[in-house]
Amino acid sequence: MNMGHDHSHDHAHGANKKALMFSFIIITGYMIVEAIGGFMTNSLALLSDAGHMLSDSVSLGVGLAAFALGEKAADYSKTYGYKRFEILAAVFNGVTLVIISLYIFYEAYHRFTEPPEVASGGMLIIASIGLVVNIIVAWMLMRGDTEDNLNVRAAFLHVLGDLLGSVGAIVAALLIIFFGWGWADPAASVIVAVLVLISGWRVTRDAVHVLMEGTPKNVKLDEVIAALESVQGIHSIHDLHVWSITSGQNALSCHAVVDGGLTIQESGKLLGTIEHELEHKGIGHVTIQFENGEHHPQMDSVMCQHHKESSPHEYS
Repeated sequence: MNMGHDHSHDHAHGANKKALMFSFIIITGYMIVEAIGGFMTNSLALLSDAGHMLSDSVSLGVGLAAFALGEKAADYSKTYGYKRFEILAAVFNGVTLVIISLYIFYEAYHRFTEPPEVASGGMLIIASIGLVVNIIVAWMLMRGDTEDNLNVRAAFLHVLGDLLGSVGAIVAALLIIFFGWGWADPAASVIVAVLVLISGWRVTRDAVHVLMEGTPKNVKLDEVIAALESVQGIHSIHDLHVWSITSGQNALSCHAVVDGGLTIQESGKLLGTIEHELEHKGIGHVTIQFENGEHHPQMDSVMCQHHKESSPHEYS
């Protein structure tokens, strides 16, 4: 039905997997360096950045596992395959980020009241190397699909937070060196924590939306309804549902009222027209039940008989 779509999806999948793999190796390696450096220099800014990098490393590892599992074929127990695991990985990611940010806030509070001695020279060197590492990884991930794939986007947001964390640690080290401002170290860690908290919340919210079978963000339901009703031969639609199987893979099911005298060939042709229309609306997996006007079970169910006066906000 849509060979080009599937081929491009596979190509993007391979690029995403490769980007995650390289990022995982680089981030994990440097996270160990930064953690050791943070302990040796007594810098919370470095330790918080290392903590963020640890969550990056875990999230990238889980993301890679998600891709590997997502490639497993569908079976009798998982008829959609294992692609939804990617979304579970994104939830895990987001929650981890929120927990780490709360811990950094807690630790920074104690450091503001009693600023400890920080070896600012070593802190500056390690933070500078960290910045370069994060720029490289962010560039690699940008070559993946940061728009539609939740996992790659989660990893990209993590790395962006890291990058800003490294900048914060560099600024804090310079302030300590030139002005002796010990509070600059916990202040930088708080900025990192805020960034971590925001990205963690967003990723969690988006992933939970998918798990709750929410309407995909890139699908305009009003346009989908209009496209379905504009197809010659369809009188009305009801029991409409649009959801995501995983990032970038949207599905639709509905009942469509058509003429009772349609032949199987005519129905097939009609279905082909609908699939073609919906592919342009970002929906690749379509299931439609044709019926004549007499067959209307469960007409009181949610999203049944489409009402033209419905507010678009009901679906968002």
